[in-house]
Amino acid sequence: MSNANSSGGNVHRALEIFWAFLRLGLIAFGGPIAHLVFFRRWFVEQRRWLSDTAYTQIVALAQVIPGPASSQAGFAIGLHRGGLVGGIAAWIGFTLPAAVIMIGFGTVYTQGFISGLKLAAIAVVAHALYGMAKSICVDWQRGAIAMVCAIGASVIPGIFGQISMLLLGAIAALMLLKPTATPHQAINIPVSRTLAVSAFLLFIIGFLLTLGLPGIHGGLWSVLFQSGALVFGGGHVVLPLLESGLVPTGLIDTEAFLAGYGAAQAIPGPLFTFAGYLGAQIHPELAILAGGLALICIFAPGLLLVLALLPVWQRLTDFPRAQQALTGINIAVVGLLAAVLINPLLLQGINDWKDAAVALLAFAALLSGRVPVYLVVIICAAI
Repeated sequence: MSNANSSGGNVHRALEIFWAFLRLGLIAFGGPIAHLVFFRRWFVEQRRWLSDTAYTQIVALAQVIPGPASSQAGFAIGLHRGGLVGGIAAWIGFTLPAAVIMIGFGTVYTQGFISGLKLAAIAVVAHALYGMAKSICVDWQRGAIAMVCAIGASVIPGIFGQISMLLLGAIAALMLLKPTATPHQAINIPVSRTLAVSAFLLFIIGFLLTLGLPGIHGGLWSVLFQSGALVFGGGHVVLPLLESGLVPTGLIDTEAFLAGYGAAQAIPGPLFTFAGYLGAQIHPELAILAGGLALICIFAPGLLLVLALLPVWQRLTDFPRAQQALTGINIAVVGLLAAVLINPLLLQGINDWKDAAVALLAFAALLSGRVPVYLVVIICAAI
């Protein structure tokens, strides 16, 4: 009887977590930073599922490791509330609304709609780049590293160039920047050593398979998993990795790629659901299945890393040199985003002065801070 009661309680807890995150997935506009604000309001202030200190620690972890920060934070909140099943329930609930929309859009878009979304994508990426450069490249050394990485990513094509520039950024930061240490408190979320080790092994095996298994290397699933495993900061940062792996290989053309990316800005929930659109576009005969698998491929690395690093992350991030290398990777990401903004976004996305004017006005609207991203996307799509 006690086992039955325990099982029923676990199911009830999982459903509670799922419905709470599903509601957020329907209204959480504004990108990762806004999502984290929503999480704090709902789960710390209103529901009191965890303390403010615990939430701050979760957010810090999500920002240190690769993957979509808000989805990783939501997953960790679910872990804290209901164990592994709770974490999965949180991820599904928060991701589901945007995933359904993006997979659906991948099957019904029109050429006219694409033109406006492409211009919206240019404005959104330019605005994101401006904000990142302003906050990350605070001195000439960081600016120089970002510029070198931008040039390198433009010269060396494909995913190899992206990875090379991330490594270069880390090495340059270790050589040029002053080490700093920011101590973090341990996160009190019970994750067994067995679960942590298993998650880390799955992460490593998955990454190696995408690199070396015949028939996978260079394909959609490979690019998605590698992007999810390598992107620091989530959100717009994933764009260079996806573009370099999918567009030059012919899996999807530039216009369709940018249209989906633009559409992803207009909906609530995680931006990584763009992967669902890519799956539906590239495999239209199995759009729902391909879209769902694409979502798993891009989200899985980041969620596995949360499980793997929760028990040990404090010791890792207390090393000044580790923080230094992470800073260099973030600087390199600014350069990668700049390279993608120039080519293909500007060079292939702007066809005449009218396109340039629309993109410039959209960028100015975002820069003003008075016009939400989703409204800019809707207006551009309607033009």
